[in-house]
Amino acid sequence: MTKKAFKVSLIPSIQKLEIYTKGLTTSKLIGRYQSSFRGKGLEFDSYRSYMPDDDASLIDWKATARSDDVLVKKFIEERNLNVYLLVDVSSSMLYGSSATKLKVVYAAELAASLCYAVLKAQDSVGFGLFNDRIQLSSTPMLAPHQFYKLCNSLMNAELYGGRYDLGNSLEEVFGFLPDRSVLIIISDFIGFSKGWEQKINIAGKKFELVGIMVRDLYDRTLPPDEVNLLVESPYTDEQVLINPSELRKKYELHAKDEEEYVNNVFKKSGGDMLLLTTDKPFVKPLLTFFRHRERRWR
Repeated sequence: MTKKAFKVSLIPSIQKLEIYTKGLTTSKLIGRYQSSFRGKGLEFDSYRSYMPDDDASLIDWKATARSDDVLVKKFIEERNLNVYLLVDVSSSMLYGSSATKLKVVYAAELAASLCYAVLKAQDSVGFGLFNDRIQLSSTPMLAPHQFYKLCNSLMNAELYGGRYDLGNSLEEVFGFLPDRSVLIIISDFIGFSKGWEQKINIAGKKFELVGIMVRDLYDRTLPPDEVNLLVESPYTDEQVLINPSELRKKYELHAKDEEEYVNNVFKKSGGDMLLLTTDKPFVKPLLTFFRHRERRWR
């Protein structure tokens, strides 16, 4: 299927991405990210004196016997994580109600912020932009140019639009992303293809999996208009005339069921899911999400 043409220009919004992202990505966000995604292990660093709050199991009795002090081992975390950001650029992401950003612009700002935070935490980061397949991909590496490469890729209007097939795109990811990498999928999760749940289940076993659902206000409810509206499928030219007041409750119930369904698929796979809406900044809910993950490690 031929990609549907843009009805709006993304470029003016995304050209500000670098400046906007660096303003959002605070040391607090970087710290929360580091705490919520553990490194590959711990490496012995040195000894230090035992403190009353220390776990007694950390005491090294042989070193203590050779010293006048009770000593515990001090470790440093071996990080070197591989993080891969899989960002949805399909046609359904090219939507935004009048009071909000396009979903794809919101997702671009989110992806760039995460990329910047990962690099500042000294982890490797890569990314893929996908619709029914991966349109462009960069494997994880610890290099500052990865951030600029992502921003430049997000400004390429030729990559946007088309059908949505998460399962097919994940199949491609399985072919090159190392096991135990962190896989973060940023999408509205609209337009499921057959068998995508099984691919999520595989991803949950191979990777540390996180889904971030980006939804517009009108993905969850219909406009307050009382007049008939002409709505169009994001993937085809099919149009339907509807009355919002007659369908609103049914639409909201369907949207809620769909969100719960996606959340349950991720949960069953061992992954995590965060729901974001484009009418609210993502930094605060992202910090809360990282904090909840961090508590699970304690």
